[in-house]
Amino acid sequence: MSATAAPKHFLQFSDFDRAQFDYLFERTRWIKDRFKRYELYQPLRDRTLAMVFDKASTRTRVSFEAGMNQLGGIAINLARGETQLSRGEPIEDVARVISRMVDVVMIRTFEQSIIERFAAHSRVPVINGLTNEYHPCQILADVFTYFEHRGSLEGRTVAWIGDANNVCYTWLQAARILGFAVHVAAPRGYAVDADLVTTDVWTSMGFEAENEARRAAFANYCVDEEMMARAKPDALFMHCLPAHRGEEVAAEVIDGPQSVVWDEAENRLHAQKALLEYLVCGEVTS
Repeated sequence: MSATAAPKHFLQFSDFDRAQFDYLFERTRWIKDRFKRYELYQPLRDRTLAMVFDKASTRTRVSFEAGMNQLGGIAINLARGETQLSRGEPIEDVARVISRMVDVVMIRTFEQSIIERFAAHSRVPVINGLTNEYHPCQILADVFTYFEHRGSLEGRTVAWIGDANNVCYTWLQAARILGFAVHVAAPRGYAVDADLVTTDVWTSMGFEAENEARRAAFANYCVDEEMMARAKPDALFMHCLPAHRGEEVAAEVIDGPQSVVWDEAENRLHAQKALLEYLVCGEVTS
């Protein structure tokens, strides 16, 4: 990428349009199919991904690191405590330096403004691996998972049960772009006829001090078999994980026949590989 070219970032779901998502979902399907057939596909040979973590991670780190390796590149893990960020180096300076050394950056951090400041001074694409406000890679995988099992989400209804957090706000962005409805059920009532039911933990990272208050407020918002019965008979259940069985979801639901949680988790790998390929290589026809 030339020094003057403006890189394409994926900082929130609304950064892409419908056509770009249609392309990404098709590439995800193609890349996953190759992976399942053990066919080597390495369009990112000699390319490097820097992963900057301010927040703990399991699925985000494994999916990005494994995905970059499978595409032929390498991934470098940068935890805040192991960098000069922990000693007060401005995020803008970190962006200027790192983006001269790597081909793409993924950041998992707190406020959305942090990643936006980084991207504004980066010469390479920046991916949001999670912020307090948005989690676009999760919803990219979630929508693809629904597509795999039921087809397009267009004209359908997603029920979000629980805290209006970063995942919820990203579902709302996706609905506007992809043409489906989102019904949000947080304390003060519930009623929905949905094609997809999804939830998250009641206490997101950074809000642990509110844990007991949140447990009390959301006590009636566990997605159990009775709640799933209010959705369509073929409705799917999703959860971005980690899950607390017996709190936001009953074991009978997350481990039951309507759950696609494990497909959803795996699809983070394949959807993010398609995203990495697109941001680094542009549209490909292979």
